[in-house]
Amino acid sequence: MHIRNVEISDDSIRLGQFLKLSGLAEDGGHARALLEAGEVTVNGRGETRRGRQLQNGDVVAVGGEKARLVTPVTG
Repeated sequence: MHIRNVEISDDSIRLGQFLKLSGLAEDGGHARALLEAGEVTVNGRGETRRGRQLQNGDVVAVGGEKARLVTPVTG
């Protein structure tokens, strides 16, 4: 299964925001509905917290689609 990389400019992002940014959810209401229905996984584990902080390399999946968070290289 193909995993799409989604780059952000900060070091972390909340799950609800990432769902919208990555295109896994159409908008905030859709993201909330997906989470409440238990359809979202982070690194293979079910997640229902919209405010969960994601870190570089985390993989979020909804149905058959997956997106990996990529943050800027620091240093």
